[in-house]
Amino acid sequence: MTSWVLLSAALSFAVTAAIGRILIPYLRRLHFGQTILDIGPRWHKNKEGTPTMGGLMFIAGILIAVSVSFAGASLTGALGAGQIAGPLNTQLISGLLMAVAFGLMGFADDFVKVVKKRNLGLTARQKLLIQFAIAAAYLWSVRLGGTAVTSVRIPFVAAPWQLGFWYYPLCAIGIVFLVNSVNLTDGIDGLAASVTLMASLGFLGIAAVLQFARVSLLAAAVAGGCLGFLVYNFHPARVFMGDTGSMFLGGCVVAMAFCANFPLVLALTGLVYIVESLSVVLQVSYFKATGGRRLFKMSPIHHHFEMSGWSEVKIVYVFSCVTIAASALAVLAARCI
Repeated sequence: MTSWVLLSAALSFAVTAAIGRILIPYLRRLHFGQTILDIGPRWHKNKEGTPTMGGLMFIAGILIAVSVSFAGASLTGALGAGQIAGPLNTQLISGLLMAVAFGLMGFADDFVKVVKKRNLGLTARQKLLIQFAIAAAYLWSVRLGGTAVTSVRIPFVAAPWQLGFWYYPLCAIGIVFLVNSVNLTDGIDGLAASVTLMASLGFLGIAAVLQFARVSLLAAAVAGGCLGFLVYNFHPARVFMGDTGSMFLGGCVVAMAFCANFPLVLALTGLVYIVESLSVVLQVSYFKATGGRRLFKMSPIHHHFEMSGWSEVKIVYVFSCVTIAASALAVLAARCI
């Protein structure tokens, strides 16, 4: 099985990096450049015009890598069965389809911003309606596939927490929150890709502990795709992933947690994403409660550190290290199951 995991990572990296050499010049010719809003740090204006929608390159890399490694591992019996069928396989496929659906929504948002010249893209209401529809469809498909449960495991607590009917609405809210949190994390060069790379390595460890081979294949592909994208996205970025990429990555992270039957582990592997979102909520709430005062210099919180004098590279390194540490705790939590 190890060879298929390595193949998934290597193939995803190679395809992503290769597509980048073609896609980035093509995006430049189409003038699909990022518009930098005035609400961000003023020095980000220098990035205006950098090609966006670059997430297409790792979407292709991840999908190809998972398809090849999954088919190969299934046919050779490495997954424990010599056929591409069964509830666990259905769960993985449903997770990938969910990620693709989120990516398509992100693509529509980017298209409106870049081509239609509407800086804010889709409206907040449109986004939420689509996102909840995708989350509901995913949960419904998992239930039909026969792998859904109505209980969740809390990290470091052996006994599962039975939610009953509330499992589905709470999971839908959690999925939408996490996907949008990944989107918020994509605010400086290399941040979302680096954090997701480290979170994927954490899921590789979780998959090894819980013996979920399918999660290993997906986690390896996501890690390889993020690394291939960082070839072009690390500071100074030559391309941005756009909502196309960040929404897809959010879907992949959610899929890994649910395929491992451990969704609450996202509180650890997705710690940075969650803090990014909470910083926005706290900033807005504090601003309204105090009549205009700010809790942070700017939100999401990576901009606060920027305004405090941290370089983009330092923020990426620190946030990645936090994710590594939190993911290590997540692997330990998996051992308690």
